[in-house]
Amino acid sequence: MSSSKTLLVLENFIAGRFVPCSSYIDSYNPSTGDVYCRVPDSGKEEVEAAVRAAKDAFPIWSSKSPWERSQILNKLADLIEQDLEAFAQAESKDQGKTIAFARTVDIPRAVYNLRFFASSVLHRTAECAAAAAGGCLHYTSRTPVGVAGLISPWNLPLYLLTWKIAPAIACGNTVVAKPSEMTSVTAWMMCKLFEKAGMPHGVVNVVFGTGSKAGEAIVCHPDVPLISFTGSTLTAQRITEKSAPHCKKLSLELGGKNPALIFDDADLSQCVPATVRSSFANQVRNYVKKAQAEGAKILCGEGVDSLTLSAGNQKGYFMLPTVITEIKDESCCMQEEIFGPVTCVVAFDTEEEAIERANGVKYGLAATVWSSNVSRVHRVAQRLQSGLVWTNCWLVRDLNLPFGGMKASGVGREGAKDSYEFFTEVKTITIKH
Repeated sequence: MSSSKTLLVLENFIAGRFVPCSSYIDSYNPSTGDVYCRVPDSGKEEVEAAVRAAKDAFPIWSSKSPWERSQILNKLADLIEQDLEAFAQAESKDQGKTIAFARTVDIPRAVYNLRFFASSVLHRTAECAAAAAGGCLHYTSRTPVGVAGLISPWNLPLYLLTWKIAPAIACGNTVVAKPSEMTSVTAWMMCKLFEKAGMPHGVVNVVFGTGSKAGEAIVCHPDVPLISFTGSTLTAQRITEKSAPHCKKLSLELGGKNPALIFDDADLSQCVPATVRSSFANQVRNYVKKAQAEGAKILCGEGVDSLTLSAGNQKGYFMLPTVITEIKDESCCMQEEIFGPVTCVVAFDTEEEAIERANGVKYGLAATVWSSNVSRVHRVAQRLQSGLVWTNCWLVRDLNLPFGGMKASGVGREGAKDSYEFFTEVKTITIKH
């Protein structure tokens, strides 16, 4: 992509072509701490151009059949898959996750997102009812909404961007998307494949930049009737406020503080490896210091063990996996989402106590329950205030089913049926005969 001495410079993708920006943001390689990429610092002007392109493309794109749109999505999936290794290497360098994780999870899932919605959009049905007394036939029809504003986060860059783009365009909408300014490279790489995939100009427009400038310009634009956002609860509150005057459709997938409830009859051979992966998958030192100040005990990791790095990684954003015990429920480490390899371990005596403590946070995105007692698994899952509960497994997804959180973890759901309903408007048609 670039040599160590040459910065990679990204450009916005608007109306089927790459467009330079007047100002840029530095993007850092997390493993070295060095600037390696420059990302457009887009604002109202760039967003206006992207929305205009999306509006111009909407009439033709929305009139295409689901099968025609499906063909293009499948072709894009094929192209990404053919270049999977380059995408995985770029995702690892840009985001900081391991190459193995990007190679086996992020990029394959991005490919699958495209193929899944390319298929599911072909199998939607409408409702129909005949009213004999009135001599009328009633049926429903779903139509695309228009220009979709899509804002995705830094932790799963291409994975979550395609999770939004795929259903949006499969349903006939056009798109103005904004990836995180910290992890924009794979989105830019995907844009380079649109022409070959047969994507008409203006159907997908990608504007790079910060949430406060580019993101807010998308949210506030009167010609963007729906917003799908994944990110922090605080940002979602602002999106809700800014969208309210326009009565926009919102799908907000927000933060989580996901509890893992491990009962004494759990199969530890499965539970321990999965819990380690779920706790340490992301790459926050202030939280650990606060926990120590509150009287918590650091079993291993930050502040206890030493970390040895090679010369080229001395400025990198590395942190030892850290386990905290003897911590209070009201501690920030127990209440706030920590995007780092830090986990808190606390003991409980009863099922009721475990449920109460798991529900004692403002979030409700996901939870895991580990137990060999089938009755307990069902009972606890019903009472946990989480949009998704994994039992005796973790991160197993069926994209047909809803994904989304309760409480401060979001508004709305995403999945085959839910995404289809979000990215379309339903109308009832009555015909007297």
